[in-house]
Amino acid sequence: MQNKLFIYNTLSRKKELFEPVNSPFVGMYVCGPTVYGDAHLGHARPAITFDLLFRYLKHLGYKVRYVRNITDVGHLVNDADSGEDKIQKKARLDQLEPMEVVQRYVNSFHNNMNQLNTLPPSIEPRASGHIIEQQQMVAQILKNGFAYEINGSVYFDIEKYNQKYNYGKLSGRVLEDLLNNTRALDGQEEKKNPFDFALWKKADPEHIMHWPSKWSEGYPGWHLECSVMSTKYLGDTFDIHGGGMDLVFPHHECEIAQSVAASGHDAVKYWVHNNMITINGQKMGKSLGNFITLNDLFSGENELLGKKFSPMAIRFFILQAHYRSTLDFSSDAIYAAEKGLHKLFAGIETLNKITVSEKSSVDVKSLEQKCKDALNDDLNSPILISHLFDGIKIINSIDKGKNTISKDDLVLLKKIYNVFVFDILGLNQETDCGSNDLLDKAVDAILNMRLDAKKRKDFELSDKIRDELFKIGLVIKDKKDGFEWEITRQ
Repeated sequence: MQNKLFIYNTLSRKKELFEPVNSPFVGMYVCGPTVYGDAHLGHARPAITFDLLFRYLKHLGYKVRYVRNITDVGHLVNDADSGEDKIQKKARLDQLEPMEVVQRYVNSFHNNMNQLNTLPPSIEPRASGHIIEQQQMVAQILKNGFAYEINGSVYFDIEKYNQKYNYGKLSGRVLEDLLNNTRALDGQEEKKNPFDFALWKKADPEHIMHWPSKWSEGYPGWHLECSVMSTKYLGDTFDIHGGGMDLVFPHHECEIAQSVAASGHDAVKYWVHNNMITINGQKMGKSLGNFITLNDLFSGENELLGKKFSPMAIRFFILQAHYRSTLDFSSDAIYAAEKGLHKLFAGIETLNKITVSEKSSVDVKSLEQKCKDALNDDLNSPILISHLFDGIKIINSIDKGKNTISKDDLVLLKKIYNVFVFDILGLNQETDCGSNDLLDKAVDAILNMRLDAKKRKDFELSDKIRDELFKIGLVIKDKKDGFEWEITRQ
């Protein structure tokens, strides 16, 4: 492969040349949602980040098996082996069967992913469908001496594991600090140490999601499912494990410990994590009143929003920031993303109208290489988008006769936008994202009438047209060679 992709590995804390374990096959596992509610803005970022990686790896010619799990059992309310299962709690509150809750929100999640134009994974396993395999891994870890059973529950012995291996190598946590700073919570007295985590939990009488095992009627711990399902579908050693940065500790740290304790070696070559989305500088959360679901964003039915936003505006907003950087959501930021998306698609529309010359005065091949280089540098989507906008300037200069382009270069230029905008960035043109042809033509007709009024020095009519358009959310910018307009807040 000519292109060399460098990707940041959380485990080594540096960019590394991507070299698959079994090229050209690539195995990629990404932590999916716990399905007890509608997907929110925070779910969109890993979905889009790893969709971008999935698309680019396929573009490079790799055969990718993309596995994304569904957590439908074992994820407790406080993430610390105590409290109620999140799905069971939702089922109790809504008076539904737990799997009825799961199906409702799996359907909603899939609908949102389709709206965001993310490609479906190759395999989407559920934790509840792999109970036997999880029990088998628990038995192997017990056999290898890195777990213990108490009262029907099985816990991972982190202190014993750390004597032979390094617990904390992904997150940088030091076991001694955990020993000093971790306090015991109610219901955890049976553990040897409060930071030991559950591999299998004995179910309380009121716990309705449970399965028979040699230890007890119970259910698997949250961390176990990913260790089991990733290796089941991708092999004992695979290429990429992804997810949000909030999963580095304890979830992914515990995954590493489980896999090593069971097999004696690491399962993952590259750990890749996207950073978080904040809202107006604050972490998103229901308790803070700034929790926004994707359905809220697409419908506009949230008091934090001034209008509804198209799925492509959200996708473009997320892609404008590097996946490892914190991304702050605000209405102004989304409006700016909408404006940028409109300009990008307007430039692509112009690309289909320009005429060719015998020779080119623009360097199209250089633009193509810059786009490739941006993605090869740890999926630097904001730099890629910057180059694409530089290309739009080239397109507009050709359209205005300031530059020329040959037939071959025009074919290449169209290919650049088809490949990088539509195939890899996964953007598509929607009627509600600023690229409505009928709206464009209607506004342009009105503004041409305004231009005629200005030429006749009928400034009263000219100003009235401008002011009336402003009232309905259109801002007009006069230029030497015509005008520009944009949709503002609705």
